[in-house]
Amino acid sequence: MEIKDKIVVIRNNRIRQIIFVTIAITCCIPALISPPIALLLGIVIAQTVGHPYLHLNQKATHILLQASVVGLGFGMQIDKALETGKTSFLLTLTFLSFTLIFGYLLGKLLKIENKTSFLIAVGTAICGGSAIAAISPVIRVQEKQLSIALGTIFTLNAAALFIFPAVGNALDLSQLQFGIWSAIAIHDTSSVVGAANKYGPEALAIATTAKLGRALWIIPVAFLAAYLFKTNGPKVKIPWFIGLFVVAMLANSYIPSIHNYQHIFTSFAKTGLTLTLFVIGCGLSRKLIIEMGIKPLLQGIILWVIISLLSLGAVLYFF
Repeated sequence: MEIKDKIVVIRNNRIRQIIFVTIAITCCIPALISPPIALLLGIVIAQTVGHPYLHLNQKATHILLQASVVGLGFGMQIDKALETGKTSFLLTLTFLSFTLIFGYLLGKLLKIENKTSFLIAVGTAICGGSAIAAISPVIRVQEKQLSIALGTIFTLNAAALFIFPAVGNALDLSQLQFGIWSAIAIHDTSSVVGAANKYGPEALAIATTAKLGRALWIIPVAFLAAYLFKTNGPKVKIPWFIGLFVVAMLANSYIPSIHNYQHIFTSFAKTGLTLTLFVIGCGLSRKLIIEMGIKPLLQGIILWVIISLLSLGAVLYFF
């Protein structure tokens, strides 16, 4: 490469970095950028100038999301969380089981490679990209299988962030109904929290608690996956940040002095969530979308739509 060409490449990289950092900083100002808009801005960057730090994307979203969830714990009461957990437990277990079974059958019908199909079903059933990241080393997937599953789930997450609040408002769902519905039917914790936060504070508290309860199912499903695929993969990683979330709730419930700093923790959490969604959007590159292909995306869409409709019907009937 000639010196002139190298200068052009360096200049273009600098421009991409400046654009990325500028918008990322703007996303940290809640009054200017909402979570759905942050996600949309990220997708625009991915499709135009490109993500300058793509190799750090997964780690960054992992840290940001976990820190944000723990921060949200400081805005919740343990008694209400336990009540929500009891309320949503049976629905969560029912739809998780149904999603895994129906996802398996749908993958067979569409003739999708087994591990890719299983990852999409797991991501839909439990907690999106986090579940896929936890299960993939257990069943020893290839990089392409992982990319296809993540691309499918992240694309549907982006849609959910806009669709769910609109449907909730159109059907005049209560805060309780929307919180439980979004926790059951939306894949990633980031999009669940983003959609519920847009709908209302009570929906946010209910959705976060119910969703984290759903995330704990990663552990038994990982052992099931190891058995089904006959693998001796690495040990299952326990999502310890859920424990920190519970500690934050306990502190908020039983230490009165924490209330003086509650708004700081929750503001940090909501800002972190907005930034998380921006970074996730930046990861939805054109290459990733092309790699997905039609069949895996079709499996993800059909599975998600059916679960969303059935869980909505259950929430309307029982609550």
